[in-house]
Amino acid sequence: MGVRFITEAFADPGIRPATLADAADIAAIYAPFVLHGTASFEIVPPDVPTMRARIEKCLDAGWPWLVLELKGSVAGYAYAAQFRDRAAYAQTAETSIYLGHGLAGQGLGRQLLSALIEAAGNAGFRQLVAVIGDSRNAASIGLHSAMGFRLVGTLRDVGLKHRQLLDVVYMQRPVDQPGR
Repeated sequence: MGVRFITEAFADPGIRPATLADAADIAAIYAPFVLHGTASFEIVPPDVPTMRARIEKCLDAGWPWLVLELKGSVAGYAYAAQFRDRAAYAQTAETSIYLGHGLAGQGLGRQLLSALIEAAGNAGFRQLVAVIGDSRNAASIGLHSAMGFRLVGTLRDVGLKHRQLLDVVYMQRPVDQPGR
């Protein structure tokens, strides 16, 4: 997969495959979501070696992990990994996408998710599942809906974080769906 460049209002943004050298930047982007948000149900942010191991596992399996660069710095990331660890799920991926602070609502998530959908198809995935923490996460639900994901279910009160019970929203789309 080659580099796919963005032509929005930014000077030099681009989307490229992640490398292990991106682990520190990715961990820094993810940490506030873990510490202060409800999009992730992790409680303790993964350290750089843990994030490096996650990236390596994904890349070694041939699954896409992409980073969004703005002005030479990693500003977001997205990846697709096999939905469950059983052979029957080999063509179904769970997607994850995170943007750095203050970057939501500028079209970057849409471009990053679009690139991920394409990369997931190139990796052999046929179905994509978004597992969205917190049913009040309107930005993520809206982004996935705009990208052709459809609501397939909500698990009520299954997570406990920041002293509140949280839902998990499941959205799904086929990779080859037209109209991305």
